[in-house]
Amino acid sequence: MKATEGRVGRVFIIRLEDGDVVPECIERFAEEKGVHHGQAVLIGGLGPGQVVVGPRDSESMPPEPMLLPVDGAHEVVAVGVLAPTETGKPILHIHGALGRSGQTMTGCLRPGVETWVVAEVVLYEILNAKATRIPDERTGFSLLQPGVANSEP
Repeated sequence: MKATEGRVGRVFIIRLEDGDVVPECIERFAEEKGVHHGQAVLIGGLGPGQVVVGPRDSESMPPEPMLLPVDGAHEVVAVGVLAPTETGKPILHIHGALGRSGQTMTGCLRPGVETWVVAEVVLYEILNAKATRIPDERTGFSLLQPGVANSEP
């Protein structure tokens, strides 16, 4: 286990509108506001888009993602961690549970899912934390590395 310590800074309440793409719009907001590290909590409606629901084969590296389409409007609750790349670009790793008509799919929203009508986000800024997303050759993921400062101030 690796960890870093920080403290809560600003707290933003954000309304996403119809067609806004998650996680892209939250990352853009964070960049505009100078938020490097944070936690995002999202509720509302999403669809269309795609969700990563696991690797096809858990033993293969790098893993081949399984993608499921989000067809139609789904209710969503999601939580994510915002951290910068080595160049300072904030990247949101966010997983959610999406439900429709009694069925639920859970997965990573990284490929992008559009907001359906409205979604709400609370973004908690984390100050004084040292953590960077660094590309991992074995998995192909940009893994969070607590204790590692990025090159941006």
